[in-house]
Amino acid sequence: MEENNDKILVKEVIQVDSELLENISNLVKEKSSSTLITLFADIHSADIAEIINHSNTSIAKYLFELLNTETAGEVITEIDENLREKILSETDTAKILSILDELETDDATDILSELPEDVAGKVLEKMDAEDSEDVKELLKYDEETAGGIMSSDFVAVEDYETIGAAIREVRNNEENFDQIYHIYVLNEEEVLVGIVSLKSLLTNSLRTKITAVMEEDLIYVTPDVDQEEVANLMKKYDLVAIPVVDENKVMLGRITIDDIVDVIQEEADEDIQKMAGLSEEQESTDSIFRISRIRLPWLLIALVIELFGVFVLSKYQYVLEQITIAAFFFPVVMAMGGSTGNQAAIVMVKGLSGGKIWLKESLRKLFKELLVALLNGIVIASILFLTTFFFFEDIYFLTILSFSLFAIIIFATMLGASIPIILKKANIDPAVATGPFVSTMNDIIGLLIYMTFITLFIIG
Repeated sequence: MEENNDKILVKEVIQVDSELLENISNLVKEKSSSTLITLFADIHSADIAEIINHSNTSIAKYLFELLNTETAGEVITEIDENLREKILSETDTAKILSILDELETDDATDILSELPEDVAGKVLEKMDAEDSEDVKELLKYDEETAGGIMSSDFVAVEDYETIGAAIREVRNNEENFDQIYHIYVLNEEEVLVGIVSLKSLLTNSLRTKITAVMEEDLIYVTPDVDQEEVANLMKKYDLVAIPVVDENKVMLGRITIDDIVDVIQEEADEDIQKMAGLSEEQESTDSIFRISRIRLPWLLIALVIELFGVFVLSKYQYVLEQITIAAFFFPVVMAMGGSTGNQAAIVMVKGLSGGKIWLKESLRKLFKELLVALLNGIVIASILFLTTFFFFEDIYFLTILSFSLFAIIIFATMLGASIPIILKKANIDPAVATGPFVSTMNDIIGLLIYMTFITLFIIG
């Protein structure tokens, strides 16, 4: 909501659907730029970004060119990374510079890092000297660390100031920052000594010393802390912003809740991709050959493991020749092993990545998974026995089949729960544990258990 004298302008929230996109596409074909500009003037920048994200590349570029600098600055950070890179690659340096001027330093750094080096260099040369130095400093940090997502823009006062001085500092910076949650109190060496909330500024006398109302029990991070750990800290302590300091507690910047929302989404997407054995790189490309190259290695690994399963079955050919009914239940054995193993692995990965399960608690968690597996195994094996009893007369075979499935469920659950813990102890991301490797391994081991039970107890 923007206020201009006595008139209040409210941005309309719209439903972006296929009908709207088709209407916009027709307006683009008709080159009705004035109509589009009028339409965009009344709707929220997030909705404009959604419209651009769901348009093809040529239309997206056309629509972005129609935006004024202020709106373009609000929209550019919401556009999908792959599409944003294409749009900016055809945007002149002057417009890019004007857009970056509208952004906070962390967002400007993200945009610059995606530009070709020569274009980024030209933009940095033309930027305001102070802003350019801030951005160059942020570019030094890994993009998935606290330093990579922090903004060097924050409101600070020295520890000898009063609340009145702090309020003046807020007013002086109201145009520069979108969100001001806290005032940071620094000493003469720029070391962070306290934080003051806006509520404290409004409820105390202007002459009160800032040190009298500041909070000294500080929660902060250093630039090298992983962004996921920052997100967990802010979630745990219900923070809307967290300061970033160096090893001497010198204030470097801050991370706000809007940055963390993006991190949580990014980490969730990354974990889902890893669970499927995929790379996040495929999200940033339209090339079917590159996407295929990313996916093929995992599929080939799965193929090799499954071929090993064929080799295993070939060794039991004489068993299948004597008890052909055993082959009918291969899909059941493989599906139940893979499903129960993946359930346990996903629960364990989620707990370990979210900090809900500590490594020292892993034995207790494994024991709990074992009890769950025993209960599930009894239920599933009993249901299998009862449902097949009416179709097959060989009760002895059905008993062995049910016991085999019971053993497979227990083994697959413990394997799925154990691998993430082992990887975590080895400082390897446990999300990779639920990829095709675990599923295919459970298939093979399930077949081995099944055929071993039949060989021992039926063939003799």
